[in-house]
Amino acid sequence: MTYIDMPADQTRRLSFYLAMEEYVARTMPSGDYFFMWQVAPSVIFGRNQQMESEVNVDYCRQHGIQLYRRKSGGGCVYADESNVMLSYVTADDQVGVVFHRFLQMMLLALRQLGVQATSTSHNDVMIGDRKVCGTAFYHLPHRSIVHSTLLYDTNMEHMLHAITPSADKLQKKGIQSVRQRITLLKDHVSLSLEEVKAHIRHTLCEDSCRLTPDQVAGIEQVEQQYLENEFIHLL
Repeated sequence: MTYIDMPADQTRRLSFYLAMEEYVARTMPSGDYFFMWQVAPSVIFGRNQQMESEVNVDYCRQHGIQLYRRKSGGGCVYADESNVMLSYVTADDQVGVVFHRFLQMMLLALRQLGVQATSTSHNDVMIGDRKVCGTAFYHLPHRSIVHSTLLYDTNMEHMLHAITPSADKLQKKGIQSVRQRITLLKDHVSLSLEEVKAHIRHTLCEDSCRLTPDQVAGIEQVEQQYLENEFIHLL
């Protein structure tokens, strides 16, 4: 699998990386690709979700948390500089196979760190009975994309207040709070976030390539489509 290096000249907003997934899927030669990224505090929700039902918009506005809609399904996710987003692009179009492959890669990387991680039928990665990594999936022509949030650390107050799952949803799962559903990887390893990222990269990828200025410009053009189609909600 090939790791995609990005120019580190400036901080990008989340919409750039969603556009990057699409650009890689539509333009790069056949093969498997992987990259990791981090963003300023943001909430990303699934294509079929109603933002007002899943997000505390007033809280996000007060704390400068940006809102984005992604093209994959699944639930609402909070992300910031203390956790890491993972993107996997492959030519395989079998949903179950792609999810299984990605989960096995993540389990391999975590178990090599001594973390006894497991996966669930909902395509989550767990440590014990708490989630440390969630995933979502979508198709493009002849390509599949899995993106994921790995909780190394996070601003717990923002996570607890920016996302507002309904009381019914929590009750059905027997959960009293978001805090009881998740765990942070930093509590299970002695490595820094940058060391964890380096470990994941070298475990999963055999080679790498760096985006050219023309490719970055192409991604920015795709990103503009997100902006124009209201996949981004700037507050």
